[in-house]
Amino acid sequence: QVQLVESGGGLVQRGGSLRLSCAASGITLDYYAIGWFRQAPGKEREGVSCISSNTGRTYYVDSVKGRFTISRDSAKNTVYLEMNSLKPEDTAVYYCATGDSACFVTSWGVIRGGPYNYWGQGTQVTVSS
Repeated sequence: QVQLVESGGGLVQRGGSLRLSCAASGITLDYYAIGWFRQAPGKEREGVSCISSNTGRTYYVDSVKGRFTISRDSAKNTVYLEMNSLKPEDTAVYYCATGDSACFVTSWGVIRGGPYNYWGQGTQVTVSS
């Protein structure tokens, strides 16, 4: 049974940092792309970042470029999202997802989560002003 478990969320002040973890069981993450997505109250889910399986290429939504970094630890079967210079608009529930070896990114930079069939339960990130 495939399971993704996010952790690392919390309450942080503007400008602070958090590191989210996505630990997997039942699959070997090296063979899969992992996407991070977020959903704020009243808003649609948004793709934040993705790391592909074969090339390790990374993708970021424009609003987090230069502030967030996605990485993979094969030994721990875990993917991380390092978030720096956090802003109140980053407040959301953050989810990791997988189910394919590729990241699905549109030509205008939207990271899509529809093709993924494995999702974690989410971790809350709240950034106060």
